[in-house]
Amino acid sequence: MSIMVFDDLLDNVRVHLTRQDTNMRRAISPEERLSITLRYLATGMSFSSVHFKYLCGKSTVHVIIKETCAAIWMVLKERVMPEPTESMWLSKAAGFLDKTNFPNCLGALDGKHIRLHKPPFSGSRFYNFKKFFSTVLLALVDSNFCFTVIEVGGYGSSSDSNLLQRSAYGRRLHECSLHIPPSIALPGTVEPAMPYVFVGDEAFALSPNIMRPYPQRNLTLVKRVFNYRLSRARRVVECAFGILASKWRIFHTAMHVSVDTAELIVKCACVLHNLIRLQD
Repeated sequence: MSIMVFDDLLDNVRVHLTRQDTNMRRAISPEERLSITLRYLATGMSFSSVHFKYLCGKSTVHVIIKETCAAIWMVLKERVMPEPTESMWLSKAAGFLDKTNFPNCLGALDGKHIRLHKPPFSGSRFYNFKKFFSTVLLALVDSNFCFTVIEVGGYGSSSDSNLLQRSAYGRRLHECSLHIPPSIALPGTVEPAMPYVFVGDEAFALSPNIMRPYPQRNLTLVKRVFNYRLSRARRVVECAFGILASKWRIFHTAMHVSVDTAELIVKCACVLHNLIRLQD
């Protein structure tokens, strides 16, 4: 993160991070609160390490990180991750056509497991097929590797398809209330009109607005070519997850926080990812 981006972010969240001085103690400044949070996200260090580095109490560090992540999400959500309109969808479709040669594509859809220490009294709900405890980040990504829509907090034991169906985004997709543009013919053709779609892997169910690859058995040449083209569009979400985890190394370790705090951390990292991508 450049100094210019840091200063811009600080100006936006300063009012939410300012605390009043008292006769007993001086409040921790917004600059230090933001620095502590960004250091925690960027390095993945424990609360004890942050406590020794910044000479703050462990409980104070925990509260600062939780409050700052909530403030960053609240301030940046509408700025870098607004609700898409029809014109925005068309712009994203043009980006996919230009960069991946996949027409009528509005975004790539996938889920990422966020490693957690076992939440208390959770049983096996957060225990996933990879044999660790996690919550799921379900994300829709555009051709510039920016997050368009995110849904955080699903059980690690749930499949991506079930999480999509139960999410607010999935319900709106089923109700046709996402302002998706009307169907048009593919480039180089006159008819039939084809719907705009989101591309995903085999974990998602096929629907009018969700496209998945053909099963890997008995593939013809035409189906192999289609799967290759779809994978070119779908890989942007895998790249976005890779960039996110590389920049914010908190995703390389198991978070020793509550599920609610983990959700705030993931949301904060996603909007910071978009902010940095849009500034580049």
